Amino acid sequence: MAYDVIVIGSGPGGYVAAIRASQLGFKTAIVERESLGGICLNWGCIPTKALLKSAQVFEYIQHSKDYGITVGGTAQADFDAVVKRSRGSADKMSKGVQFLMKKNKIDVIMGTATVKGKGQIEVKDKDGKTATHEAKHIILATGARARELPNLKIDGKKVIGYREAMVLPQMPKSMIVVGSGAIGVEFAYFYHTMGTKVTIVEFMPRIVPVEDEDISKELEKIYKKKGIEIMTNASVEAVEASGNGVKAKVKTQTGEVTLEADVVLSAVGITANIENLGLEALGIKTDKGKVLVDKYYQTNIPGVYAIGDMVPGQALAHVASKEGIICVEAIAYNEKKYAHKPEPIDYNNVPGCTYCSPEIASVGYTEKAAKEAGYEVKVGKFPFTASGKATAAGATEGFIKVVFDAKYGEWLGTHMIGANVTEIIVQSVTARKLETTYQEVLDSIHPHPTMSESVKDAIEVAYGEAIHL
Repeated sequence: MAYDVIVIGSGPGGYVAAIRASQLGFKTAIVERESLGGICLNWGCIPTKALLKSAQVFEYIQHSKDYGITVGGTAQADFDAVVKRSRGSADKMSKGVQFLMKKNKIDVIMGTATVKGKGQIEVKDKDGKTATHEAKHIILATGARARELPNLKIDGKKVIGYREAMVLPQMPKSMIVVGSGAIGVEFAYFYHTMGTKVTIVEFMPRIVPVEDEDISKELEKIYKKKGIEIMTNASVEAVEASGNGVKAKVKTQTGEVTLEADVVLSAVGITANIENLGLEALGIKTDKGKVLVDKYYQTNIPGVYAIGDMVPGQALAHVASKEGIICVEAIAYNEKKYAHKPEPIDYNNVPGCTYCSPEIASVGYTEKAAKEAGYEVKVGKFPFTASGKATAAGATEGFIKVVFDAKYGEWLGTHMIGANVTEIIVQSVTARKLETTYQEVLDSIHPHPTMSESVKDAIEVAYGEAIHL
């Protein structure tokens, strides 16, 4: 069948691109080999947040006396029920995407797609039957999978990836988490809170290494206080099965140690799904495992585009969604179906969110990166211990840190760690997009008491006008 646009992959990049294409008048189809919604809805963003919420509720109950509430008996976590709730959240969202496809009259083609030539794909269904479809525009949105290290092969039982971590048949008594990016620290919090003894092994000198150094120090302090063991400047050299568990040889700066646990979670990043798509035959250029595209996501082959985790840039769901929209709107603009030429993404103004507890959110330059870029900076940090709302909520861990250009007052970056900070970061993103100065933020009245007013408080600290500190 012939279409205007065919999207391969139905994650947050693919399904959003398909909907926008349909809205703009394109006859659209989407190809998915597994479940609508992709990894994000089925095995990533949504179900992990459900797991983390269950852990947070369990933690609240354990500390209910801090709020003046006595709960009778001993609280227990039903691991199977927690996993079941998580899967229910994922199933509900996947069905929501199915509804959106019908609502927007998008044809859903289940199977594995291969680009066979210019404007042509072949889809093989689960029974091995193939069908050929044509489209003027083909958008690749096949996402990524867990990265495997040569000495840390995922077997799905003793050495697991994030997918297995979400549906383990029983809660392990002990776990080694290799890698402390978002996936690593989120699962470390979840399993530790549920009762698993957790050890984090991080190759870099600090955990959550992409974050501002102050954020890393704060999370490490909080995690160690919770009882999570952390090893930085360390690498897992080998893992061997040991009866019901595993033994991991870990190289540290002071020598090699052996850790024992029930299971090892490999959280060392992701690898783009670019194999077996027909890219080589078409001559589509790739570099370091990513598809190369222009600022509107067209590859070097006209009519073939790529978005999301398979292209350079932050591998985040909201980035993939925006890339999909920009890609389709650029196609429509070029074909005079859309009057507005989309603005390319500023990848230095993309918010990053990590949903451990406390949460982490950031955007823009870290303090170190701003200085390395040649800026003279003004830095303000406001601790949640000084926040009335945080004190009332019993959530005083963490702080908000802002970085400004001392010369012009440009907002260079914001870095947060604390309760619900992933809901606050968008203020900084919007303000930076609008090129807002520090004075304009201070001139805007912030509601009290809120966690978000601490952004204003941090700016006041940066400019020597602190009221509440």
